[in-house]
Amino acid sequence: MKKPQELDILEMPVEGLAAYWLSIKKIMDSKKGRAILDEEIATTDEPYILHLLETAFSNLDTPLIRRLGLAKRDIQLDDYRTKIDLMRLAIYAIASGENPRITLVRMDSKFAHPLMTEDRAFDMATAMFDAIKPKGVSLDTLLSVDHKLQADRLLVKLLFYVMFARREGRQNLDRFIPHMGSRFFSEGVSLAIDNFEADFLTYHMKGIRDRVLIETSRKMEMAMEMALAIRNKHAYDDIFRIARAYMP
Repeated sequence: MKKPQELDILEMPVEGLAAYWLSIKKIMDSKKGRAILDEEIATTDEPYILHLLETAFSNLDTPLIRRLGLAKRDIQLDDYRTKIDLMRLAIYAIASGENPRITLVRMDSKFAHPLMTEDRAFDMATAMFDAIKPKGVSLDTLLSVDHKLQADRLLVKLLFYVMFARREGRQNLDRFIPHMGSRFFSEGVSLAIDNFEADFLTYHMKGIRDRVLIETSRKMEMAMEMALAIRNKHAYDDIFRIARAYMP
């Protein structure tokens, strides 16, 4: 069984996700299945996997579980799309030398209401300039950006990168790349440092975003079908056949 912190349906390969659910099948077939499953629910923080663990093995009927799974999938994919788009806007701003105030307005357009006031956003982003200076500070914690962060924290971190590139020059972002966390964001920043045009990067990163979301949607569909098959007590080999249908 993977450790909870390793579960990330957006980044994990389809084979890894299939192996996870096959391990759940083995747990459910054991005499201690329910107890171990409850422990898994208590320690898993991947939103979609947790949702399936909580619903697929509950007393809810199968059609309702399927509807709830589809609703949760749509909500998660929309959240991922929003956060990836925030990164994409920051990459564009870094590559183009855009005024950070304009970047913030663009980011605010991804939400029904701004996450915070302009003054607060810039105050928090500016504070990061001092926060990264002390020796021994964990840059992996301060500078890491990914789709698992709360949207307001992600926005502030991205705004810091845009401000830093504007003040210090985007070439100087190179030293932060090992601490950025997100492969999507670090790749985009690396290309910006290499002087790729901003408009090209917007198109390029949009293509990557769309591909990632399509693949994540398929992984979510596979996870739901495997969870329901486990609930319905299908044989291990049959559940493996379901998994293989979603593999290249």
